[in-house]
Amino acid sequence: MTRQMLLLPVLLLVFAVPAAAQWQPGVRAGVSADPDQFVFGGHVESGPLMDHVTFRPNIEIGLGDDLTVIALNFEIVYSIPLQRDPWRVYFGAGPAANIYTVGEGPFRDSGVRGGFNVLIGAQHTGGLFTELKVGAVDSPNLKFTVGYAFRRR
Repeated sequence: MTRQMLLLPVLLLVFAVPAAAQWQPGVRAGVSADPDQFVFGGHVESGPLMDHVTFRPNIEIGLGDDLTVIALNFEIVYSIPLQRDPWRVYFGAGPAANIYTVGEGPFRDSGVRGGFNVLIGAQHTGGLFTELKVGAVDSPNLKFTVGYAFRRR
């Protein structure tokens, strides 16, 4: 499958989000298992697409285990606010395009593989969040990240 064929569904998802949606950025860092890596990255979250549902695409860069993984994740998130509590719990899922690079210099090899993620997280109204992500197909098997979502005042 060519890179252009992988990018087409991604572009359709990005441009399908309402233009009036307010995007909120965030950063994240953590670890992954299989491959065992340090992971860091960022995300943007759309305004509500419908009650408690947002689009939260993100990029995560994994380093370690003699390989680099750049994961482009296109996740839809459903949030459950907790009554009288500053926290919300969220669940989500979505496809991923994973760019794997192995080796260095002239012995470097890379390729793009599709994947799918299912996630659960908790986020404070102040912006702090933690997330557990389980990957399928060619996504890393497990990721645990902690991050901060910047809120507009």
